[in-house]
Amino acid sequence: MNIPDGLKYTKNHEWIRVEGDEAYVGITDFAQSELGDIVFVEIETEGETLDQGEAFGTIEAVKTVSDIFLPVSGKVLEINAILEEKPEIVNKDPYGEGWLIKIKVHDPAEVDALMDATAYQQMINA
Repeated sequence: MNIPDGLKYTKNHEWIRVEGDEAYVGITDFAQSELGDIVFVEIETEGETLDQGEAFGTIEAVKTVSDIFLPVSGKVLEINAILEEKPEIVNKDPYGEGWLIKIKVHDPAEVDALMDATAYQQMINA
């Protein structure tokens, strides 16, 4: 299971990579493997400001649909355009090309409170 250092993680299996006051958000390798083959990603929150833990979209796999939640409060700046044509990229590269949204982070303290790679690994192994 791939759990890169340098990212922060949520109990709902999202990751966040902060770059200045902006950040990329996606789902973890564990989450994509549990979902199975992803066939559709629906995110219609571009331009919206959302609270930490609020759903910003859904991921549809062959057998299930799951909400995806914002790790920290912020404004959705961009949706990964690749996902419309190739949602399966989330299965292949969840931490790279398979990112879901880019946000403007409102409260850096929320990021600090998230799990690091070690804590996330312990949670999924519990």
